[in-house]
Amino acid sequence: MIKILFICHGNICRSPLAEFVLKDLVEQRGLQDQFEIASAATSTEEIWGGRGNPIYPPAQAELRKHGLGKTAYTNFSNKRAVQVTPMDYQHYDYLLCADKANIRNTMRIVGGDEENKIHLLLDYTDRPGASIADPWYTGDFKATWRDVLEGCQGFLDYLGML
Repeated sequence: MIKILFICHGNICRSPLAEFVLKDLVEQRGLQDQFEIASAATSTEEIWGGRGNPIYPPAQAELRKHGLGKTAYTNFSNKRAVQVTPMDYQHYDYLLCADKANIRNTMRIVGGDEENKIHLLLDYTDRPGASIADPWYTGDFKATWRDVLEGCQGFLDYLGML
């Protein structure tokens, strides 16, 4: 089983988009039993009293616009923000970050990257080193969707599953 954790700052926009886009791509290929896919935050800004906020409504709308959420595997209605932990580094094979600040903060949280598991999602595209557009600041969920989709397709291609 290939275990992937997508990481962004708050786990309400970019990383949950990536989580559910990859789940959709995997489901379309009938490969659900070969993957464990989740997402997390580097911060606790979207987690209050131990309970994380749901996916940001405009991000939910973008997922729905592309037909996600209609199956049990892509149902995002119960997704809540969680913070990445040191145990996540041991559990997951790939920790795929939205931007370089996420990489830095993930390494701080998990204690480094001795096994070379932490990468940018867009490293699996023809834009290595690029960041996924942050719709929290840009308001452009369409651009973020394109970045995430390109990254997820590139990642599946890297794994030889596209």
